[in-house]
Amino acid sequence: MLFIEYPKCTTCQKAKKWLDANGSSYTDRHIKEENPTAEELRAWKEKSGLPLKKFFNTSGLLYKEMKLKDRLPSMTEEEQYALLESDGMLVKRPLLIGEDFVLVGFKEAEWAGRLSEEK
Repeated sequence: MLFIEYPKCTTCQKAKKWLDANGSSYTDRHIKEENPTAEELRAWKEKSGLPLKKFFNTSGLLYKEMKLKDRLPSMTEEEQYALLESDGMLVKRPLLIGEDFVLVGFKEAEWAGRLSEEK
């Protein structure tokens, strides 16, 4: 599995501790040092079954500074992917990517349910 995080994010730290405590093996990736590409985001959106807007970090400073709450509805999907690809801080985290699933944000019950299916 691929675990995408921002190390200073407390939710990411909590998710990582949870993964470690549950003996999950994963590859760690720093979202700011290695932004997800538009191609990766397209594949993850497809795999997750979630709408693209769920991949935006709506509580982030950058999201608020750019007034994306008002701008996103009028943007094309291509423009949204380009925006997400431009700065990892716009992407909701943590992300956990498995062979046939993508989890966006950390919800312990959701992660536990999904990972128990993998074993």
